[in-house]
Amino acid sequence: MDKWGIIYCPKSGSFRPQKRWERIEKALNDNGIEYDFVQSENSSSVDRLVKMLINNGYKTIILVGGDSALNDAVNCIMSVPEEDRGHIRLGVIPNGKINDFAHFWGFKEGEIEETVKWLKEGRVRKIDLGCIRYTNQKREKCHRYFLNCLTIGLVASVMNLRRKTRGYVGSTLLSFIPSSLMMIFQRLEYKMKLKINADDIERKVMAVCIGNASGYGFTPNAVPYNGMLDVSVVYHPQVTQLFEGFYLLYSGKILNHRDVHPYRTREVNIEKAEKASIGIDGRLMNTPVGPFRVTVETEVINFIIPQ
Repeated sequence: MDKWGIIYCPKSGSFRPQKRWERIEKALNDNGIEYDFVQSENSSSVDRLVKMLINNGYKTIILVGGDSALNDAVNCIMSVPEEDRGHIRLGVIPNGKINDFAHFWGFKEGEIEETVKWLKEGRVRKIDLGCIRYTNQKREKCHRYFLNCLTIGLVASVMNLRRKTRGYVGSTLLSFIPSSLMMIFQRLEYKMKLKINADDIERKVMAVCIGNASGYGFTPNAVPYNGMLDVSVVYHPQVTQLFEGFYLLYSGKILNHRDVHPYRTREVNIEKAEKASIGIDGRLMNTPVGPFRVTVETEVINFIIPQ
């Protein structure tokens, strides 16, 4: 077994983060795993640390962090030439404010010992990534990959608020409650023009979620290994229907809501999304200038999954 390179991303605002690392360290040692570890100073350092590990020959990179840190890691790995990228394995020990991609596979924050055992077994699955291609404010052509989802409109704002409230209330479900209540008091809608498969959508829309995986409940049937993206377009429900929407979202049945329109596709073209926030794997990104396109890249990351 090759030596692991581990990046530890302490959860901001968490209580006694060193104690959590000590528990992870004990699980690693108990399983006889050889590793070197580095600690990220802030959210912008993950990319640099992943590059450092790759340049020093590490083939197994384990991220102790959440969705946004994983996003940084996969974007860094995707910058590596394909012939080298094929030898790199990525694993996760969930430790972020939002860990939805880890939860998709069955990893849980409190089950560190079981997670380490699964990672040691080394079952790898090649997974897909979503990719947004856009023009930035400097008129430069850019792209960025995502593991879980890209959100446009109110869902992006809700997820950003959820990241903040998660640190205070300490529960994924409870953090969603104040975040979702914002949907009642800020019943925003945005003028959008989308092309999905043969459908041209030009109307006011509350939110769009483009999921490579479960998309925080908005694309519950999406999986990152079928070469497709699931898309949920949310029109503007009445206040009474919002409460129904909350129930369906938390119970995994959001697609049953009358104002949620699901699609499955390989490409989404967004010609217009006026003043709408855009989130990528739970983190707000700078709004693209003009039209942008979202596609899927198939089987491009070696991800370690549970047995």
